[in-house]
Amino acid sequence: MRNNLKFLLLFVLIISCAKNPFTGKNTMAFVPNSQIFPSAFQQYNQFLSENKVINGTTDAKRIETIGSKIKTAAERYLTANGKPDYLKDYQWEYKLVESKELNAWCMPGGKIVFYTGILPVCKDDAGIAAVMGHEVAHALANHGQQRMSAGLLQQLGAVGAAVAAEKYTPKYQNEAMQAYGAGSQVLGVLPFSRSHESEADMIGLTLMAIAGYDPINAVKVWERMSELSKGKTPSEFFSTHPSNETRIKELTVLIPQAKAEAAKFGVTFK
Repeated sequence: MRNNLKFLLLFVLIISCAKNPFTGKNTMAFVPNSQIFPSAFQQYNQFLSENKVINGTTDAKRIETIGSKIKTAAERYLTANGKPDYLKDYQWEYKLVESKELNAWCMPGGKIVFYTGILPVCKDDAGIAAVMGHEVAHALANHGQQRMSAGLLQQLGAVGAAVAAEKYTPKYQNEAMQAYGAGSQVLGVLPFSRSHESEADMIGLTLMAIAGYDPINAVKVWERMSELSKGKTPSEFFSTHPSNETRIKELTVLIPQAKAEAAKFGVTFK
């Protein structure tokens, strides 16, 4: 019976994987986008209704214009790589929201928010493109879907740990479950999240380059962010994000690759 369960789990893992055209990796897809997108769109609309959306200003128009250019870059990339219908269910939207937070985010399906607080860090259009490319990349790589899938696996692991603890160490079941929770978070969830951030950096760098923005500006954004957040960020090991220093190093290494990809589309930089 136990072996049958193992084979069933392996079968579910295999059929629930999807190859992402931006990373070339097979990724977990236990929950289909057809279920995720409607919920994400509803949450996005609710967020907009509860916060101050900036409309009609120069900055608001810049967010929309640059977002559209990044989206077009993604479409060009996908078409060139034989995936012209990949974005058919996406409903792109780009909104500027008043907030002091140094943040921007993208919901599954292409719903994007920029906070006014991050604009000084972006500094210019190229900086906005760097952040926009990164956030759009999260949606294109289906990171939300993967996080939900990983959460299901973590819950399944917790059930297995509970059964094992009850059988082998019943006196220390609570301690065993606490150890599992802490271990799965630090050794599983956090590295998984950091890998998503690195993937989004890589994809975003390529998208901004194809859209005509010099990818060196992504490095400059993170250099400015690093200056603002000195002494305020947790150790990378205990964080959902790579450190600013790690990101700067990785982005710097990836710049030639992003430029080479953009050159395939006739976009070059001095």
